[in-house]
Amino acid sequence: MDAILDSIHFDLNILSVDGANLDEPKYFSIHKLTEPILDTLYYNFDELSYEASPFSSGEIVFGEATDSLASFQVEEPFAEEIFSKMKTGVEFNDLFSFRDYFPGIAVKARKGDNSSIGVGVGSSTGLKIYYHYDGDTTSTLYNITTASSRSFNGVKSDRSGTPTSSVTETKTAYNIGPLVGIKSNLGMVIKLDTSPFDEFLDTLSGVTFNQVLLELGEIEPFADEQSQPTYLSIYFTDNTNDFLENSSGNYYTVQAEGQPQVFTNENGDQTLNVNAPARVFYDTESKQYSELITSHVNALFRGDLTRKDWLIYGGYISGKLNTSSDPFRKSLSQFVVNNNKIKVKVIYSRSR
Repeated sequence: MDAILDSIHFDLNILSVDGANLDEPKYFSIHKLTEPILDTLYYNFDELSYEASPFSSGEIVFGEATDSLASFQVEEPFAEEIFSKMKTGVEFNDLFSFRDYFPGIAVKARKGDNSSIGVGVGSSTGLKIYYHYDGDTTSTLYNITTASSRSFNGVKSDRSGTPTSSVTETKTAYNIGPLVGIKSNLGMVIKLDTSPFDEFLDTLSGVTFNQVLLELGEIEPFADEQSQPTYLSIYFTDNTNDFLENSSGNYYTVQAEGQPQVFTNENGDQTLNVNAPARVFYDTESKQYSELITSHVNALFRGDLTRKDWLIYGGYISGKLNTSSDPFRKSLSQFVVNNNKIKVKVIYSRSR
């Protein structure tokens, strides 16, 4: 019995929304790739070729919603093509044949909409094909999802005419003036020179640190609809401007307040703790990021830690092999702060 097509939709699982004027329609289009996504490392400046005309598109008014499940109608010519191949073609015989026919998708926003979305790759993003046979009273659903798909974000960034126009090389520190910041999906982070800790701690003896607070902000004003990272992490770095890591590939970070900054391993050697990273949270009222780092400074003062410079990062990943849950790679969140508003406040008492 010959199957009859009812409809095909493309669903997008939208995890986050960032942009301006979100009460106005934002247009997104879905394009078929013309080359596959390979099992390799892609950067945000990489791109793959895709068909100029989308096979599905639509507009969304987000309003105050920060996530959504959007469903777009698939264009009729493509719907008929893919349903025909489902019935009689070899493209659905196995995964390799299907990938040859359908290498993947590209999701694009409309220029001028000033908005971006974070899309969840998984069972909720993909094609939904509804069909029936003569005499059926309900449609049968066939899913083609992105559950096992590779993915990456390609971002075209034109920084000409901005203070960051000089930023051209990766893992390079630039002095761009009094305003600094971070931008997710572009890999822009803040590097902090922590050498003033040495100068300060060398002047002290016989003291107890009661409270040490790291503050960033008040951050520069931004549009109400735009987002900033919910929290920051503090990674150790040096003149390589890269995350420093242990032999297991875990990154070193400032550890949370009240947590051991170092521990003694099974060989009796003292090593840096990586299991309790500090999170520097944003306060919407004060418009500041802040976190206690008393335990960290005490470890420096005791000589348990060797001071390292810091990279301020807009999320957390434990190591280079664990980036799938990294929020910094899934949005265009950002913030800017005057560098004279990045401070460490210390309260200490002297022993008698």
